[in-house]
Amino acid sequence: MNIIADTHTHTLASTHAYSTLQEMVHAAFLKKLYAIAITDHGVTMPGAPGRWYFHNLGIVPHLLEGVLVLRGQETNIIDFDGNTDLEKDCISTMDWVVASIHAEAIPKERPTVEEVTNAWMNIAKNPHIRVIGHSGTQKYRYDYESVIPEFGRRGKLVELNESSFTGRESSIPNCKKIMEICKKRGVPVIVNTDSHFSSLVGCFDRSLALLKELDFPEELVVNSSVERFQAYLKEYTNVFSDPLLQ
Repeated sequence: MNIIADTHTHTLASTHAYSTLQEMVHAAFLKKLYAIAITDHGVTMPGAPGRWYFHNLGIVPHLLEGVLVLRGQETNIIDFDGNTDLEKDCISTMDWVVASIHAEAIPKERPTVEEVTNAWMNIAKNPHIRVIGHSGTQKYRYDYESVIPEFGRRGKLVELNESSFTGRESSIPNCKKIMEICKKRGVPVIVNTDSHFSSLVGCFDRSLALLKELDFPEELVVNSSVERFQAYLKEYTNVFSDPLLQ
């Protein structure tokens, strides 16, 4: 399986990442990727860029070095009602929003499965969110069987996050279970690196090994072909309204 887009990445604007936007795009070019999304952390995350960073994202060209650049954010889920820190006056600059739960941005030490399930159910209803980010974290388990089909019904892509294999090892059994349910229920997924340094862009080896182990259908991996990815962008985003891409 060939992954043609990396749609969860961070630049030094997130302050715990270490490459510039142009370095990340250049890395995508070197890996011969069709597209990259720059998704720095929403404002609730410690060290995140300020709101003006996201407000001004419209100046970033959609095409650099022949790579499609999606302007985005990894927005934080900030409570168990599924509210996020995606600011309304920045939505118009966003092509691509990943929603994730981070302990630094959400209250309560030990949420119940029911609370986390409620959060994700409401995220599924949010029209601005495209990707369900690294949702296999053990601390934030939810009712996969009931929520994942809802993600699919509402056009959300369930992420298989390469960084989970190195930074969130306890979540790997849950990630596997999530992929199994996506396969069983026909829910589309997306493979991302969540890279915080340019050399990690486009490195999907562990994720692809898991998909191979599960005999996961390639047609459910939205970024496994340019045509499939373009079709999703045309249905759920306005990226191709940019004259630069005509």
